[in-house]
Amino acid sequence: MVVMSLLALPCLSAWQRPWLIRREMIRGVSRLQEQTSLASVRSMILELAGEQTNNIHVALEQQITETFDRCRNPSQGMFPLSVQPSCPGDLLDNCKFGSKYERGVYYKKGSPTAKPGYFSISLDSGVDVETTVTEHTALWNFNFVPNATIGQNISPIFLLDLDDLQNSRQNATVSVDPTTGRISGNGTFLPSFGVGSYMSYFCADFKGASIRDTGVYVNARAGMEPKELFVNRGYSLFFIEAGGFVRFHKPSSGLIQARVGVSFLSTEQACQNAETEIGDWDFDRVRTNAENAWKEKMSVVSIEPGGANKSIQQTFFSGIYRTMMSPQNYTLDNPIVNGSQLYFDSYYCTWDSFRTDFPFLTIFDPSTMSQLITSYLNIYKALGWLPDCRMQLCKGYSQGGSNADNVIADAYVKNLTGIDWDLAYEAIQNDAENEPFDWGVEGRGGLQSWKRLGYIPYEDYDYLGFGPDYHSISRTLEYAYNDFCISTLAKGLGKMADYEQYLQASGNWYNLFKPNQTSYLFGNDTGFTGFLQPRYLNGTWRYQNPIVCSPIDEFCSYSENPMATFEDSIWEYTFFVPQDQAKLVAALGGPDTFVRRLDYLHEHGLLDIGNEPSELVVFQYHYAGRPGLSSRRLHTYIPSYFNSTVEGLPGNDDSGASGSFVALAMSGTFPVAGQSVYLLVPPFFESVSYTNAITNKTSTIRNINFDPEYVNIYIQNATLNGEPYTKNWISHDFYLQGWTLEFTLGPTESEWGTQMADLPPSTSAGQQEAYHMAGAML
Repeated sequence: MVVMSLLALPCLSAWQRPWLIRREMIRGVSRLQEQTSLASVRSMILELAGEQTNNIHVALEQQITETFDRCRNPSQGMFPLSVQPSCPGDLLDNCKFGSKYERGVYYKKGSPTAKPGYFSISLDSGVDVETTVTEHTALWNFNFVPNATIGQNISPIFLLDLDDLQNSRQNATVSVDPTTGRISGNGTFLPSFGVGSYMSYFCADFKGASIRDTGVYVNARAGMEPKELFVNRGYSLFFIEAGGFVRFHKPSSGLIQARVGVSFLSTEQACQNAETEIGDWDFDRVRTNAENAWKEKMSVVSIEPGGANKSIQQTFFSGIYRTMMSPQNYTLDNPIVNGSQLYFDSYYCTWDSFRTDFPFLTIFDPSTMSQLITSYLNIYKALGWLPDCRMQLCKGYSQGGSNADNVIADAYVKNLTGIDWDLAYEAIQNDAENEPFDWGVEGRGGLQSWKRLGYIPYEDYDYLGFGPDYHSISRTLEYAYNDFCISTLAKGLGKMADYEQYLQASGNWYNLFKPNQTSYLFGNDTGFTGFLQPRYLNGTWRYQNPIVCSPIDEFCSYSENPMATFEDSIWEYTFFVPQDQAKLVAALGGPDTFVRRLDYLHEHGLLDIGNEPSELVVFQYHYAGRPGLSSRRLHTYIPSYFNSTVEGLPGNDDSGASGSFVALAMSGTFPVAGQSVYLLVPPFFESVSYTNAITNKTSTIRNINFDPEYVNIYIQNATLNGEPYTKNWISHDFYLQGWTLEFTLGPTESEWGTQMADLPPSTSAGQQEAYHMAGAML
């Protein structure tokens, strides 16, 4: 059985919000916490989903695997609220205080219900619980049901812990009002993937029964005096458990409500948020508003299933749902930027989200995406650097390059409005030209070598700043693409000298390409030559086995490995040249070899489809003139790896990164982030439509000869607005102008999209003669 108390599924809502609509639950004001195995939670989620699970609700079950992957450093979950229906023997000393994990109780099988903006569960202790939310406030209903364990002796006690999910609290205060029962206070906590600390504030009120007694607790004991408490972290490895409590007489109706407001500014603001947003304590109103907010948000996308089964539909809409989880809007409730300036938090992390998450939002919610860019720039003005990763008001660890550059370029080429592009250019150029002291959390490192040598050396000599001075291949590739994105904005703003400079730097990836490098797998020659390799300051080569850091080797984390790549192998990183696929195809031996090499990557255990660098390589057959193979490859991953079951996510969703990958791939337009380029494949439905909230124009991709068994997955021919269309890609104008694409499908590859003129753009225009149809049709 799963042991549960009224706190939170650890980690589950730290990166995603499965049944919640907005940020107050992310902060963990009140949660359901469990002490169990991954298998137990999966069993619970199956119950949560049930037969009635709709397209959006299934997102909850899809988040379990990556949730537990990250439990080593869960995020937020501050000030959890727990309840006990009575103290044994009616004695305060007999209630359970101390560790939140020791207060666990069993829940009733089949009782959990999860929907957007709503969650409920019944506990064997005799408490039925349901919760809903507003912007900064959670509202809970606790129904106390007499049972064999407690009988009629109900005198509920609520505990509010000065704690978070990862026990990172440093200092905290709590105050309990003996007249009203209000519990309020604050705490200082550590971010889960970054540096520094942050303060969070709470304000909890109760309604439905008269107060019996109040007080505070420290570790396993509680007292009715004093009513205020200050605690530090503890001593050595001993963590102090502490908080406030209020005990009630038996509620006449059996119901006690709890309302918990939160803020990043002050306790007073937390109380004001709660009183303003849920002054009437009307649970049904709040729940309805939350549900309607989700319905409105999802209304811009529609499908004609064409017989596609329920699971496929659930997978699609769940992907969209998870994409809407982060970042969160903390405008007016943060100490970082002044006044009403836009401020979003939980860019967790841009390395994960620039590829598909933000491009999806540009289609799905362009107004919010413009706000996100403005928030990037406000952070730059306040702190001097664009964020790469950010959470809980703190700087997060950068991964690879300065990838906010890619996000800004993507927004520019897709004509997002309301953005100060001159300021944006200043910010991204700052990334390229100035090295911060701590480039592990912002900007780039090794800029002297980058400018002098054209690559990041292995064992670089960098005294200007400090960070993870390895990952030299990953950083070189990402810096090159960052510079390509800067060149794009420079050209758009008429800065032609800068354009030429950064465009030239975008070719630096080739300085780590070793044409004669071979690769062996289990002692056998893979048959391919030419791989990236690390180089020293003096230009000599260092060897790293191209297989290292692949799924068949061992995971190379960002923070714990000294390799030249992280989270993926050289085998896969070699393909990350989105700015110049023409040159890459030529370097790897031409289209035929390029296709065979992609096949080998996908089919020999060298690729982890649950990790973000693996997303684009599904579609890179397009650049070799074989768009049909991209479609075929995609269908090997959806629904086999991405589906609506408990195992339906192959890795960590990373704030909707995988969700957006699924949503875009199943829509038929896969973005090359930083460019106005979408690679075309047939959608997984008869048609998919998106309505632009700004222009109110609807774009549609429609499949002719669609079959839900996915035999006809190859485009035979296409029309755009009724006219023949042969390119295997399309620009963002498709979504801005409300165009219609129609694909006629068949069971085999065709000539569509295979000619040199049909291929996506590359910076090496002179290399494009290397493109031609790769091999015979299948």
